[in-house]
Amino acid sequence: MRNSLLITIVFVSNLFYSQNDKLSQDKADKIQIVIHLFKTKNIKGISEITNYPLSREYPLTDIKNKQELIKRFHNVFDQSVIDEISNSKITDWSEVGWRGIMLHQGTMWIDTDGKIIALNHQSETEKKQRLKLISEQKESLHSALKSFKNPQYKFKTKHYLIRIDELENGKYRYASWKNNQNESAKPDIILINGILEFSGSGGNHTITFKKGNFKYIVYRFHIGASDTPEISLSVEENNKENSQ
Repeated sequence: MRNSLLITIVFVSNLFYSQNDKLSQDKADKIQIVIHLFKTKNIKGISEITNYPLSREYPLTDIKNKQELIKRFHNVFDQSVIDEISNSKITDWSEVGWRGIMLHQGTMWIDTDGKIIALNHQSETEKKQRLKLISEQKESLHSALKSFKNPQYKFKTKHYLIRIDELENGKYRYASWKNNQNESAKPDIILINGILEFSGSGGNHTITFKKGNFKYIVYRFHIGASDTPEISLSVEENNKENSQ
């Protein structure tokens, strides 16, 4: 069955390939497989061409494996994004260096092996779920942290628990605790001058905080090499990195 599918996709992709000379025939074929799977709503097939974890906007949890994608599929992929992918043409996809191949302005990204590596779309169901989670978080946070516009993420380093939030003024807040504490405790450090900078259209970005001679740089990778951490922290004192 898989061989017959590939033959069909290769034939169809030949019709489109001449319209986009920036993509190789092999990459055009892989895009057509993705389009076909969404057009036929082949959820199992989509789960098999997805690279995990598939990031979702915090505090929604990332999708960790095939089984979880199948279970959450309709919450994540609503009809509007299914239509956008299944109705796309090869000319709607662009290769962006090492980052991969994006649909339109980055709605979805695949790598050069045809694996889905990012989805920059949020369904109405996910939006409602996210608002509910944010409300629950505010109830459990220390009083100094309850006011914010959007939670960005939280993560642990070797020694610290770190939380990043977007404030109403568009700046970002950094709060950290020792690893044996939780978010209801008073943070050891609060910084409120964070500046967000994006790198490309794949969602990768940094948020930089400054305090005296110290610079705290949070790196968020939605798209990267297989050994690239999703989130990492670099703390510099006088431009020299300290271990965290």
